[in-house]
Amino acid sequence: MGPVRLLLLVAVAALAAAVGEAVYIPYNTSAGVVAGKLNVHVVPHTHDDVGWLKTVDQYYVGSNNSIQGACVQNVLDSLIPALLKDENRKFIYVEQAFFQRWWRNQNDMIKDTVKGLIDAGRLELINGGMCMHDEAAVHYIDMIDQTTLGHRFIKEEFGQIPRIGWQIDPFGHSAVQAYLLGAEVGFDAFYFFRIDYQDRDTRKGTKELEVVWRGSKTLGSSADIFAGIFPKNYEPPPGGFYFEVDDDSPVVQDDPLLFDYNVEERVNDFVAAALAQDGRVNALYSTPSIYTDAKYAANEPWPLKTNDFFPYADNPNAYWTGYFTSRPALKRYVRMMSGYYLAARQLEFFKGRHKSGLTTNSLGDALALAQHHDAVTGTEKQHVANDYAKRLSIGYTQAQELVSTSLGCLTESGSKSRCSSPTTKFSECLLLNITYCPSSEMDFSNGKSLVVLVYNSLGWKREDVIRIPVFSDSIVVHDSEGREIESQLLPIADASLNLRDKHVKAYLGTSPHANPKYWLAFSVSVPPLGFNTYLVSNTKKSAFVSSKSTIYSTQGSANSNLQVGQGHLKLQYSATGSLYSDSKTRIEANFEQKYKYYIGQDGNGSDPQASGAYIFRPNGTVPIKNGGQITRVYKEKDYVETEFIVGPIPTDDGNGKEIATEIITNMATNKTFYTDSSGRDFIKRIRDYRSEWKIDVHQPIAGNYYPVNLGIYVEDGSKELSVLVDRSVGGSSIKDGQIELMLHRRLLHDDGRGVAEALNETVCVDSQCEGLVIEGKYYLKFDPQGEGAKWRRTFGQEIYSPLLLAFSEQDGGNWVNSHSPKFYAMDPTYSLPDNVALLTLQELEDGNVLLRFAHLYEAGEHKDLSSLASVDLKKVFPNNKIDKIVETSLSANQERAAMEKKRLKWKVKGAPVKENVVRGGPVDSSKLIVELGPMEIRTFILSFDDDIRGKQLL
Repeated sequence: MGPVRLLLLVAVAALAAAVGEAVYIPYNTSAGVVAGKLNVHVVPHTHDDVGWLKTVDQYYVGSNNSIQGACVQNVLDSLIPALLKDENRKFIYVEQAFFQRWWRNQNDMIKDTVKGLIDAGRLELINGGMCMHDEAAVHYIDMIDQTTLGHRFIKEEFGQIPRIGWQIDPFGHSAVQAYLLGAEVGFDAFYFFRIDYQDRDTRKGTKELEVVWRGSKTLGSSADIFAGIFPKNYEPPPGGFYFEVDDDSPVVQDDPLLFDYNVEERVNDFVAAALAQDGRVNALYSTPSIYTDAKYAANEPWPLKTNDFFPYADNPNAYWTGYFTSRPALKRYVRMMSGYYLAARQLEFFKGRHKSGLTTNSLGDALALAQHHDAVTGTEKQHVANDYAKRLSIGYTQAQELVSTSLGCLTESGSKSRCSSPTTKFSECLLLNITYCPSSEMDFSNGKSLVVLVYNSLGWKREDVIRIPVFSDSIVVHDSEGREIESQLLPIADASLNLRDKHVKAYLGTSPHANPKYWLAFSVSVPPLGFNTYLVSNTKKSAFVSSKSTIYSTQGSANSNLQVGQGHLKLQYSATGSLYSDSKTRIEANFEQKYKYYIGQDGNGSDPQASGAYIFRPNGTVPIKNGGQITRVYKEKDYVETEFIVGPIPTDDGNGKEIATEIITNMATNKTFYTDSSGRDFIKRIRDYRSEWKIDVHQPIAGNYYPVNLGIYVEDGSKELSVLVDRSVGGSSIKDGQIELMLHRRLLHDDGRGVAEALNETVCVDSQCEGLVIEGKYYLKFDPQGEGAKWRRTFGQEIYSPLLLAFSEQDGGNWVNSHSPKFYAMDPTYSLPDNVALLTLQELEDGNVLLRFAHLYEAGEHKDLSSLASVDLKKVFPNNKIDKIVETSLSANQERAAMEKKRLKWKVKGAPVKENVVRGGPVDSSKLIVELGPMEIRTFILSFDDDIRGKQLL
């Protein structure tokens, strides 16, 4: 967040010309670090949002300046001649989305000049991702992907490897950022600004604004990183040192023949701003790398920081915890596209990247932009949010064409050969969330059948239940071997049909001719990294004709004997709540699912702080008596699925509202709950408490909200209650035994943090506008104490990577006999270990393959699965001979061994802590076994013998 600024702090070491002479003034700017002086590192930089008040392209070209006068292209154009004027000048640049836009439009002469400046260390590309990503509402896989895009470009184009993290604007900082997107990408240090104002004041007093951050309990000191927290913000010190063209700070007027000559005055102002302690000042043009090396050379121990910097508040009534949920539809869209991007890259690899012009690049670029700290956060203006969604839609459309082609090739030719123009066409249904799927809404009475191809992007076999909307109630489902399988017709709720009617018209411009009557639900079994196919057809009589179900209301009903569930898990509803009973785990627990809304503070009180896109500031709580939800318990599953539809949120009473659901139990949880860090590690939270500083509680609700990307859980010594989510939300445990999630927000006032727009999302159809409606799911499960991790980790991956459904038609003939109905990318007898996930399988432009595996468990998290795991690459790639394998850093821009050798190792104050960090060993090129210790992610670049052609992997 913030306008584009060119922050050049000019320090003058000597006056060179007497007043009255009009000559060139050769300032002495060559000083380096000088021992015995207060060395002031002047770091010229610019903070460029890839979208916020304006879209990314408007910021770049400098259009739409009625909103904000900012032009990144001008910043970069003016930067090069400014650096050439003085060989001691330096500059850093961060956002590759902008830099690459500028770079591709430069001529060879400018490119050669820029390469020279980069080689000399005068222009340093730091952080290096496509954007400065958020750290709360993002998933770690997206953080890795967008960073990799930027890092590999920098390596390929300039031969450089960024070594500094520069996250100066995100609104709080995650443990995953420190150890994964810091140490594991090879960074030596990490600099940022936004931490809680009370934490900052405490650290100023104890001189602990610079620390060694140990973000991972599991990886310990092996993933430590030096972290520097700015004492004020990422702007110049007080005294008027802005040098943007439209700023009112006084310029340095150094021509003695002109009025207002002020060199001495400006030097004195600068020295006064720099003197934070006694001593002589030495100012030098610098970069964060130079500053980091100076700190390391001091050879001093530093205070230790653990966990994260959430939540963030900048004053007593301003907790930046609203953005954990803001724009929940965009957050869900980003998450859906992220999982789709993972699957599409796999299918791109199976088909072969160079066989057609179709790629996943557009979707990857759009997702990278969407991770920006004013994108997925929901803190941008509405027209900018629309721009992010548009880019995702364009990227999805192109990736969908590739997926269709890949699946057509695989069903026609199997895995032994590749093709580029299959005759079999597949379609997909992105709008299943609004009960709209033209492919499945076909007329089965004319003898046609629907082919449902189900692709599994995970590395283990999946048994699941899928749902598609249908019109007919005389339907039978066959698997790929011709067996009839059990299926069920679920009535479509009126709320879902209303959502369909409105949003299909908004999407297509016309309303659908009729509405389907049922969800057709049936069980599927899909191999790891493979697909299976099912045929849906009309029938008059069958042993397995789809059975019908009924929807019952569980809200406010006097019916005390309503039971849901046909398997070992059952829910018994009564007027006082629900009884969860699992005969398999022998868990019984009473709980209630309720809804409520917080009234958004309007800012008209003694403190003008309003609740808005960033800030959550409630002004009272109101229960919702009849919350709209559908609860399902599938007999094949051991968890409860809750589907909710929220909105439009009424505001006719003049109040903004923030909708939350809560699960209430009688568990004694002692103020303690656990939330994930960017979908990875779980961090212990204690209500109204911070482990490293004493908190004065001013906002007991907002101040206890945390980002939830994967899930949240509580425990009482005998059992655990876990809730997993389908997108980033805010969550907490405000009372013992309770978990709550904020689902939707609609507010009427701006919160004063720069966006200058209320968070009031609407949808307009036929010139009639109403508040945005949100559809989504969350999942809950009770487990015996210590046994919930397996469900959280395994099912969490399944939520992130849902089964990909593709549809085709069978019109006469026998589709199964003329196609390959099953596909196995891996050895059919093999699957990945239960504690390992395949994060990346991607063919690069040079034909090499980028491969990532992640261990899903922390040390001690599970009695069996928190152990060393092994992956057999020969069985992962049974049809390809690996010619060469190189392990790299997380962002795949340097060899792992070289990174470990050169990365700075920092000293920590206090006695050493005994550690038992487990990491996998080197990969033997003959055995090709990859080992992974708990929480370890390993990245490789592979070449296969038919593609090597003498190329270098890095």
